[in-house]
Amino acid sequence: MDTADDVMPFVTAAIDAYGTGVLAKTSELAADTEVARGSRILQRVFGRGDERAHGVIGRVAGAKPDDESGRAALRSAIMEEFRADPLLRREVAAMLARVTVTGERPVAVGGEHLAESGH
Repeated sequence: MDTADDVMPFVTAAIDAYGTGVLAKTSELAADTEVARGSRILQRVFGRGDERAHGVIGRVAGAKPDDESGRAALRSAIMEEFRADPLLRREVAAMLARVTVTGERPVAVGGEHLAESGH
């Protein structure tokens, strides 16, 4: 599993939604949406963010959808954080472990058991 690749849909959705303010975003973070999960991941990886983190996030926020260089820079910055703190990669991977699938019942990945709702 390449955690950096796995988080990209979540973190880019959060950046697309909140722009450079994503590291300060606190409302709706309890929700289990792609955007909320991405915000939590970015905040866990970058904290409040140094100038470099804000620059990378700003580059992604201002990029056109087909501009892969900004997203590549973001992935690279995430990988640098993972290399600096190996525990961080595991923590972020754990944040991705539970996936809810649209339908009647949530589905868990990684051994978690979620109760069926309404049955």
